[in-house]
Amino acid sequence: MDAIYVGIDVSKDRLDVHMLPGGQAFAVTRDGKGLKELVEKLSSVRPRLVAVEATGGFETVVAAAIAGAHLPLVVVNPAQVRHFAQAVGKRAKTDPIDAAVIARFAEAVKPEPRELPDEAARLLSELVGRRIQVLEMLVAERQRERRASAARVVKSLKRHIAALEKELPEIDRDIDTMVRGSPVWREKEDLLVTFPGVGKGTAHSILADLPELGRLTRREIASLVGVAPFTRQSGRWRGKSMIAGGRPTIRSAIYMAALSASRHNPVMRLFYQGLLARGKPKMLALIAVARKTLVALNAMLRDKKQWQHA
Repeated sequence: MDAIYVGIDVSKDRLDVHMLPGGQAFAVTRDGKGLKELVEKLSSVRPRLVAVEATGGFETVVAAAIAGAHLPLVVVNPAQVRHFAQAVGKRAKTDPIDAAVIARFAEAVKPEPRELPDEAARLLSELVGRRIQVLEMLVAERQRERRASAARVVKSLKRHIAALEKELPEIDRDIDTMVRGSPVWREKEDLLVTFPGVGKGTAHSILADLPELGRLTRREIASLVGVAPFTRQSGRWRGKSMIAGGRPTIRSAIYMAALSASRHNPVMRLFYQGLLARGKPKMLALIAVARKTLVALNAMLRDKKQWQHA
């Protein structure tokens, strides 16, 4: 029997489903009744993989229902699906067509199924994300305050800045309480912060958005985060190696850790300065430090060992 691949396009009110290789298609409502019907149909055919396109949060309840039925699930990046659609010549865009494209993508690419985070992990991720939002708002409001001249506007900005400054430590306390209350997270945080350049904020971002750290190879973790360079080459022409894709939030956190490590971590500082001495651009050298930092953190969690300079 041929392996069955399922693509699901998620909208606010309904789910369009397409199965390959048979080409069966149907739609259900995005509510309790529709999800129950979806799970029953998928369970009866026992698919090799169910691919759901990420659509701004609408996919969360759908993914949870599918994962709860112990079906192999992957939430796919919409950009990857659109690029795949362009590659196979699918220019038209409707929900049923999108579901078929997602199914073809799953059949051709066969992305690895990934476990959904539990409720605690989702809450931690939301708290860490909210902390980033508050910090970004603080930076923006302080910049506006420096440019403002009207007394009424300055007063409003100061009031908002004060509220944000009050909110930030409360979020930090909530995050710290969650992490320290979990033996697994507490052990990982205690290991991560021994690396010079990784503070609690970076450690919390890793716990929330990179649960795979310590369970993958160095190449796999670098590719997952988006700090692994890929080569552009055709015949005798060789382009520059570049990084792309990955998880933007965690990549930013690792980059900031690398920036700190290039100054305060003796090993990373020596590595960074060596690259600069060989004529490498600063940005390229920092990306190399970020990749080396990520690989080191991955090994630390894998081996359950603190950072050692030697």
